[in-house]
Amino acid sequence: MATRSAGRTRRAAFAAVAAGCALVLAACGGDDEEPSVEVEENPDFPAGSTMAELSEAGSIEIGVKIDQPGIGYLAPGEDMPSGFDIEIGKIIAGALGIAPEDVTWTETVSDNREPFLQQGNVDIVIASYSITDERRQVVGQTGPYYVTGQQILVREEDKDTITGPEQLADVKTCSVTGSTSLSNVVDDYGAEPVPFDTYSDCLTQLQNGSVDAMTTDGAILLGYAAQAPDELEVVGEAFSEERYGIGYQHGDTEFCEFINDTLQEAYDDGSWAEAFEATLGESGVETPDPPELDACQ
Repeated sequence: MATRSAGRTRRAAFAAVAAGCALVLAACGGDDEEPSVEVEENPDFPAGSTMAELSEAGSIEIGVKIDQPGIGYLAPGEDMPSGFDIEIGKIIAGALGIAPEDVTWTETVSDNREPFLQQGNVDIVIASYSITDERRQVVGQTGPYYVTGQQILVREEDKDTITGPEQLADVKTCSVTGSTSLSNVVDDYGAEPVPFDTYSDCLTQLQNGSVDAMTTDGAILLGYAAQAPDELEVVGEAFSEERYGIGYQHGDTEFCEFINDTLQEAYDDGSWAEAFEATLGESGVETPDPPELDACQ
């Protein structure tokens, strides 16, 4: 693991970003009572391990999204983001003996998740981070802790003409820079790509008519559609499988096994389901069975 640099002690400038997010917090779990998180007392880890280093430091820096309702979202005026990814982060931190208030939540966008891990800017990434073979060549990814699928968000007046990915040929379609979602619709369906740094930027482009479709994981799009049900609609069935994983520094198998053990315990003791129900589940989606974890490589 890279040395914990001074940059990793900084707090992300969440307030300024949140002020620009013109979203009403709905289906985000932000106004509901948060799930309780068990914080281990005096956990024992092998000397020199990443777990021991983080536990002894009493803090961890986690890269997250802050513009995805229900997953990772920072409401205007709030200091801490909310969402399913945030709750998973708290569970991992708790197993290290680190309380939620000692977690630094650092905004990551899709295009900087690998560099942040490689450069040691964050300790782990939990940011709707789909597991891919390509990513696993440069960073560690374990999980999945959630499985969703790619879908399409359109304006209400276009829901009968754009009903699925087959209608995206030459259609201006927005997703975030570096995401698998954008490459999927370009390579497989001939969409005209319009990349932006954040999903909230894409949402603005869709609402003002600069693009005609937005694509990413269905869980994210449902959160946005819930904000403007008379203006936006998610169309079609899921046309990919996105397996959300936790990113860590490449080659740290011991840390990978710790994360997997922690996730499995959360599956078994019900804390994973509790986290889901308090966040994504607030939209009325039924709590799924937890996915099977990949073996650490």
